[in-house]
Amino acid sequence: MKRLFIPLFLVALVVSSCAQPVRPTTGADQLDVLLAMITGKRVALMVNQTAVVGRTHLVDTLRSRGVNIIKIFSPEHGFRGTADAGEKVLDGIDAKTGVPVVSLYGTNKKATPEQMKDVDIVVFDIQDVGVRFFTYISSLHYLMEACAENNKKVIVLDRPNPNGSYVDGPILEPEQKSFVGMHPIPIVHGLTMGEYAQMINGEGWLEGGRTCELAVVHLLGWKHADSYSLPIPPSPNLPNDHAIALYPSTCLFEGTSFSVGRGTLNPFELVGHPDMKDLAFTFTPVSIDGMAKEPKLQNVECFGLDLRSEKPGQQVSLKHLIAMYQAFPEKEKFFISYFDKLAGNTMLKEQIKAGLTEEEIRNSWKPELSKYLTMREKYLLYP
Repeated sequence: MKRLFIPLFLVALVVSSCAQPVRPTTGADQLDVLLAMITGKRVALMVNQTAVVGRTHLVDTLRSRGVNIIKIFSPEHGFRGTADAGEKVLDGIDAKTGVPVVSLYGTNKKATPEQMKDVDIVVFDIQDVGVRFFTYISSLHYLMEACAENNKKVIVLDRPNPNGSYVDGPILEPEQKSFVGMHPIPIVHGLTMGEYAQMINGEGWLEGGRTCELAVVHLLGWKHADSYSLPIPPSPNLPNDHAIALYPSTCLFEGTSFSVGRGTLNPFELVGHPDMKDLAFTFTPVSIDGMAKEPKLQNVECFGLDLRSEKPGQQVSLKHLIAMYQAFPEKEKFFISYFDKLAGNTMLKEQIKAGLTEEEIRNSWKPELSKYLTMREKYLLYP
C-alpha cells in the first residue's frame, strides 16, 4: 500500500484546544534571563521542534544573538521531530544552521564524556506532556546525569504541563524501570520539566546519588490548574490537545495486542483490534511517513472505539481497557510483555484479569499516591 506523507508542520495546524487556553511566558521567551547565563559560554542545546521563541526556533534565535552553539543534542523523534516512536535517531548536521546534531536516542541515551568535553553549559528546552512513559523526562534524567559526571551546568527553560492539573496512576516499582519509566512516580506526575528536574536532584535519583548544577528559568503567568493548548505537537503521534489529554489512559493499550490508532491521523484517539467484530467502528492503520512507518496491525481492518468525542477526565481512566479485555475472545493474547513497563507494576494486569472494578483498582493506588503527593510538594514552582 502506498505510504502517506504528513509533514509535522501540517499536523500542527490541526492542534485544537480542549478548554480556554492561557498564554504564559515560557522560559525560552525570557531571552534576557537566558542570555545573561550563557553569553561567552560554549553552549549545547537539548531541544526538538517544540523549542521555539514565538515562531522562531531557539537555535536560530540564539545564533542571531551571537551565542556560541557548539552542538545540538536530540531526543526521541529527533531534532526536527519527524522520527517514528522508538526509531533510532542518527547523528548529523542541521541543514539550516550547520550545527552538529548528536543523537541521544541512538547508540547512547546519555552523552559521553567525549560528547560533553567541548561544552560549558547545556540548555534543555523540550515540551513535555506530564506522563511517565513519555520519554523526554528520561532524556532529561540522562542529560542531568552526564552533566553531573562531567561538571557541566544544565539550564531548563520551563514550559507548561498540559496534564499538570492532576496526579494519578500506579507508582512505578523498581523492577519495571526502563526508558519509559525510570523513577518511582505515577503515570501522571503533575510536574513541569523544571519541577521534575528539581525532583531528580532532590531525591538523589542520578547514578551514585550525584546532583547536577541546575538552573530553571521559571514560567510566568501559569499555574497548575490552567489549561494549555500546545502550539506545536510534542511528537508525531500526539497531534492535538485531545490526544494529549487521552494519552495517559489510551497509551496503556500499547501494552496489549490492540492498535491505538498509530497509522491513522488520530493516534491515541482510536482503539481497536481485528477480532472485535461486534463493534461497529472501524479503522485501518497504514504506513504514514513522519508519523508511523510500520504501525501495529498495518493494513489490517480494526474494529473498536472512536474516542474523538470523549471528554477526558482528571484521572487515568481504565474503563475502556477493562471493557476491551472482558470482550476480547482470546484473553490470554490480550496483554503483551510491554504492558508491565507502561503500568509500572505487574499488579494492574493481574487486577484486570481477576475482574476487579475500576474503583477497586484505583483504591489500591491511594496509599502510594498520597506519599508521592507529599514528596511532590517540595518541588512545586507554581501555585
